[in-house]
Amino acid sequence: MEVSSGQKRRLPAALVLLLCTGWCSAFYLPGLAPVSFCEEGKEKDNCKSQIPLFVNRLDSFKSLLPYEYDAFDFCTDIDEKHPLENLGQVLFGDRIASSPYKFTFNKSESCKVVCQKEYDPKTNIDRLEFIKKGMELNYQHHWIVDNMPVTWCYVVSDDLKYCILGFPVGCLVTSDGRVKDACIINSEFNKKDTFYLFNHVDIIITYHSGKDENWDGARLVAARLEPRSYKQNDDEPKCEGPPMEIPRVLTSKLKVTYSYSVLFQESKAIKWASRWDYILESVPHADIQWLSITNSLVIVLFLSGMVAMIMFRKLHKDIAQHNQIDSSKDAQEECGWKAVHGDIFRPPYKGMLLAIFLGQGTQISIMIFITLFLACLGFLSPANRGALMTCAVVLWVLLGTPAGYVSARMYKTFGGEGWKSNALLTALLCPGIIFADFIIINVILLTKGSSAAIPLRTLVTLLAMWFGISVPLTFLGTYLGFKQRAIEHPVRTNKIPRQIPTRSFLTNPFLGIIMGGILPFGCIYIQLFFILNSIWSHQMYYMFGFLFLALIILLITCSEATILLCYFHLRAEDYRWWWRSFLTSGFAAVYFFIYAIHYFFTNLQITGTASTILYFGYTMIMVFIFFLFTGTTGFFACYWFVRKIYSKVEAVKICNEFDAVTADDSTNEKTVPFKDLE
Repeated sequence: MEVSSGQKRRLPAALVLLLCTGWCSAFYLPGLAPVSFCEEGKEKDNCKSQIPLFVNRLDSFKSLLPYEYDAFDFCTDIDEKHPLENLGQVLFGDRIASSPYKFTFNKSESCKVVCQKEYDPKTNIDRLEFIKKGMELNYQHHWIVDNMPVTWCYVVSDDLKYCILGFPVGCLVTSDGRVKDACIINSEFNKKDTFYLFNHVDIIITYHSGKDENWDGARLVAARLEPRSYKQNDDEPKCEGPPMEIPRVLTSKLKVTYSYSVLFQESKAIKWASRWDYILESVPHADIQWLSITNSLVIVLFLSGMVAMIMFRKLHKDIAQHNQIDSSKDAQEECGWKAVHGDIFRPPYKGMLLAIFLGQGTQISIMIFITLFLACLGFLSPANRGALMTCAVVLWVLLGTPAGYVSARMYKTFGGEGWKSNALLTALLCPGIIFADFIIINVILLTKGSSAAIPLRTLVTLLAMWFGISVPLTFLGTYLGFKQRAIEHPVRTNKIPRQIPTRSFLTNPFLGIIMGGILPFGCIYIQLFFILNSIWSHQMYYMFGFLFLALIILLITCSEATILLCYFHLRAEDYRWWWRSFLTSGFAAVYFFIYAIHYFFTNLQITGTASTILYFGYTMIMVFIFFLFTGTTGFFACYWFVRKIYSKVEAVKICNEFDAVTADDSTNEKTVPFKDLE
């Protein structure tokens, strides 16, 4: 069933309605309700004739510095209005404003002048220079009609049409005659060292009539345009003739006329519920997505086979043999993973830091799962701008309690006693690292005058959410975690640490960590390509079902890869698995960063020091979040595995007696004081 993204009702309201009535034929998922339009003179309360066009910030493939529409000297609305933007839109740099482009439903216009701009090399040349810089960096307009992005679709081959969410300001022919960017669409754009400004647009608005259905008027289902360049006649603009040329060096006055033509077309095939389909014609291909999933499933099957072989054959055999031990002499001859039973749960070095990472990783994991689940259901559709980021931020703030609880339980299990320090660091350390990176990025954006710079009011709001909601919830979770007893382990920990045998090359922990991140990264690198495209190449990402499936596969792969390498190291009698299990799967973040570097040099055309710093600044935030997510997944999978195999060993009493004799009758303890390890 096709479910639209629209309705003003929220999920709780829909659920209450279902419970109260007991039945419901259909309902829209939360989003925006459809708007009906009527011809002029036939307006009703639920049907209007005026169609406003909104403009958003301009961005570029070659620069990470978006600018507001008003930063350029284009036509502006006399009574400019700014719709209320949510938190996600502000963080993404959206700056939506009304425009002077006004349409009346089903009333076509031809070559209607919007405004005229005049530039004098002696007075206001700076405004023109900024527009020329925008054309040189291929900055793109982003217009919105009825909450739909206005697209520019053009044919790239005989049977392939490509649509982009926007259109360029203009283009440039270099001094050596090289045609750049959109100048390839017109053979008249051939003059060397010249800019060509797109000062006219032909807009086609498609609508679906409600005559045969139970609603008045019509609903808009598509909005396309074609950018044009015309050197208009001042007295009588005709929207034809030679292109609007702007020389590299302006020597005389220049007048630019902005105009548009609009045409309305009716479509019976396209309905309002499926009006976004045409926008997604050229965005990520399902065939490649299925190839990615198939590749990931092969990796999972391989790892599952390895884990099954270890769990059901080797481990079962080892445990059966170990449980038949009936003397201390036999216990002395034990080797491999069974020999380190008295040290396997020895608290790790810097356990406080590990507990903090685990708490934050748990918080991030829950946030990611809930966000993607809601996105799969359609609650965070592309039509609801900024909803995905808003949902993620709000969820992270509200999930402080699980973070504090997990961090406190693990810290207490490691023998820690300073719950207040644990709570404070859990609430501030990882978010503080991300926020510091974010502040550096914001300072760069402010110095460049970019619209992506976060306003002071939004920064204060974020800080208030962090310290006013997240930090208290984290302290609450830490308090509840410390109220619980430390996690009981199936075997006791000896007081004197066991000596670790000399490691071979294959059992080197650094080699295992490096190898452990390869398979998890291999499961998601194709999805990662599409995600990076949606962020940096301004493409729309909507295949959340594939992403959710890839996430499940990533969790399984992280768990199985960590369990395998953990078992191999335990076989080599190396019991220091706590940090290693976290870093093994977490090392996939390092491959993420390496791939991001590769993507930067091969897929992007970013120029300028500021844009480069911004790219790697944002990338470091994503890498750090990915590191906490994958590391936490691998750790808890390995923790479960270690507890499981040692809980099956029945001869621990005999083994502990043997260890006590060799330790000079020392008393066995479950843990050593945590302060002795820090």
